This record gives sequence, structure tokens and C-alpha cells, in this order.
Amino acid sequence: MLRLAAASLAGTAIEFYDFFVYGTAAALVLGPLFFPTFSPVAGTLAAFGTFGVGFVARPLGSILFGHFGDRRGRRPVLVASLLLTGASTVAVGCVPSYGSIGVAAPVLLLVLRFLQGLGLGGEWGGAVLLTAEHAPAGRRGLWSSFPQIGPAVGFLLANGVMLALSASLTDAQFAQWGWRVPFWVAGVLALGGLWLRSSLAESPRFLEIDDHSRVPLAEVVRGHWRLVLLTAGALSVGYAIFYAVTTWSLAYGTERLGVGRTEMLACIMAAVVVKGSLTPLVALLSDRYGRRPLCLLGCTAAALWMFPMVALLATGAPLLMFLGFLGALLAFVTMFAVLGAYLPELYEPRVRCTGAAVGYNLGGVLGGALTPIVATALAEHSGRVPWGVGAYLTGVALFSLGCFALLPETRPVEVEVAVVEPVAG
Repeated sequence: MLRLAAASLAGTAIEFYDFFVYGTAAALVLGPLFFPTFSPVAGTLAAFGTFGVGFVARPLGSILFGHFGDRRGRRPVLVASLLLTGASTVAVGCVPSYGSIGVAAPVLLLVLRFLQGLGLGGEWGGAVLLTAEHAPAGRRGLWSSFPQIGPAVGFLLANGVMLALSASLTDAQFAQWGWRVPFWVAGVLALGGLWLRSSLAESPRFLEIDDHSRVPLAEVVRGHWRLVLLTAGALSVGYAIFYAVTTWSLAYGTERLGVGRTEMLACIMAAVVVKGSLTPLVALLSDRYGRRPLCLLGCTAAALWMFPMVALLATGAPLLMFLGFLGALLAFVTMFAVLGAYLPELYEPRVRCTGAAVGYNLGGVLGGALTPIVATALAEHSGRVPWGVGAYLTGVALFSLGCFALLPETRPVEVEVAVVEPVAG
């Protein structure tokens, strides 16, 4: 289990590195380079628009790869999704700017971002299911949390590289070629991930299925549509929080508050380190107290913390911004640490790869794709403290709280069996 969990963690870290490095670049440099005819705010909105395309592609990727995951196995999905995401990320680093090839530049950016999202849509379902279906029932929450640590590691890798380049290069050098380096690094990471995953065994639960679904998506839509919509709505708050902290706040802090790139990245990364470190502990609590109670607790905390978070961000003071981000990500991890076990347990095994992945990635469209765009637009028409952003995030949290309240508990319950001694005669 440890080797399998480590390989799943490494794979999701690499895939999310690819996804996150684009978000950081969108916040810092893609607007002026690929949309130079727009105003600064409109350019940032346009860059976040291409960022959002990746989220729209993720449910399509979960349908495509989920089909093969339910029909052919979880393991092939991991290899194919990693290849697609890695190749498209390297290609983003090679796209010439608008000044070189005109309108073809943002079009290419859009296509490659779509392919990135397509690959990531298949990654989560395959990695989580392979771990969850190997894990013993009483520790499924703990072992399934390892792939959930991957996004934090991927984010730290992506922003660590960006931070090092930002600190060591001039603004002109960073805008000219420095921002491309993290995208090229993705190629090396993808090769390492393929090597790690080459020796993984197929899920025993998948091998036990005698009658595989012919068209998993049709079966999910017919028999589990309500569950898919509820999980998507429930998860939207997690995506909204994470990308408000890691993407929108980065652009807001550097453009509106005048905080340096290095300081903003350091504050966000420090909060993500704490969040990633606590993921296994929270998941272990879900094995003891249940998945649903922790999700309800995290949603409630998110609804209460969004206004304090934007107030602390507006100060521009590194320590206060860090505290604001930390509170938001603690609420986030209370929900998302348990999803590796919770979502697979909600769906029957024959359509689990499709159902769990589609619900998870639809939540990304609702929460992750829209949040940087909506938050940027709301902040533009507010004073120094973007209260409108706080109201939007609070509303998303309350919506997700209602969806979580309608979902069932899934934690396996140990049943005591009375043993009757045989009686002679």
C-alpha cells in the first residue's frame, strides 16, 4: 500500500503541477503577452478565461478516460492521462507570443489548455480509484488521501519554480523567456511519473467485476444523475476557495495592492504547505468519525471565513495575508482530504471511474473555472476591500453545504457477528 500510495501521490503531483503552473502564469504574465491590445484588467480576465477552459475540458476528460477506466481498468488510464497532460504542458512553453504570430498565439494557448484539462480529467479518477480499491476498508480514508496530497505538492513545485525564477530574473527576462521554463520542466516530470507507474498492479476490485458496463456514461446518467449533480455542487466550494487563494489573490495582490510577486507567492505557498501536511490527519479522522461530518464542518467553516479572508488580503501585509489564506485552506482540506474515499464509496464499482470523476470535475467547472473571472470582475468595482468577492465565496459555500447535507454517509461500519458454539448432538 505504501508503494502504491507513493506512486499515486507522485503522479497526481506531476499532473497538477502541469495544471497549476498555467494558473500562476495566467495571473502574472499571460495577459500582457497574449492579449496586449486589452487593458490590464481585461487582459487578466482574458488570461483567466483560457485558464477556465481547462476546467471545462476536465469533465470531458473524465467521460473519455472514465469509459476506458470502467471498461479496461484503472491502470491504463493513469499512463494515457499523464502522457497527454505532460505533452500539452511542454507545448504551452513553446507557443510564441502575440507579438510574433498575432491572434494564432491565444488560439494555440486555448487549444493546449483544453488538452491539459482533458488529461487531468482522467488522472484524478484513475489515481484515486487505484488506491481506494487496494486499501483495507478500515483505513481507506487514510490511504486514499495520498493522491489528494498530490495537488498541494504540484502547486508547491509549480510556484517554487516560478518563485525562484521571479526572484532571480529581471521583469523583462521573466516576461521574455523565464515564464516558459516551468512548462518545459513538465516534460522531465512526466517521464519520471511514467516510470513510477509502469510497475503498478491493476485494482483487485476491478478484476472482480464480471459484467463490465458497455457504456458507463449512459449508466451513470440513467441511474446516478442526482448523485453526480449533488457531488458537483458539494465540491464547487473547494475549487472556489483554492483558486481564489492561489490564482485570483495572486493577480489581485500584485496588480491592485502593489505587493511583489515574490511576497505573494511566498504567502500562498506557506499556507499550501500546512494544508498539504494536514491532509492525511484529516483523512484518518474520516476513518474514525465519517466522511460526511467532516465535509459539513469544512463547508460551515468556509462560509464563516470568506469575509475575514478578503479583509486580511486587503491589508497587503504578508503575515495577515498568510493567516487569511491559511484559514481558507484549512476549511478546504477538511472537505477535500476525505474525497479520495468518499466519492468512490458513493458509486457502484462497475461505473465508479466515470461517476466519481465526472462529479469531481463538474465541481471544478462550477467552482474553479468561474471563480478567478467572477472575483476579478467583482474586485474591479469595489474599494480596497473586495467585499463582493467575500459575498460570492460565502454564497458558494452555503450552496455546497446544502448539497453535502443531501449526500449519505459511506464510511464502512464494522459489524459484530455473534459466534454460536456448536452443541453436541
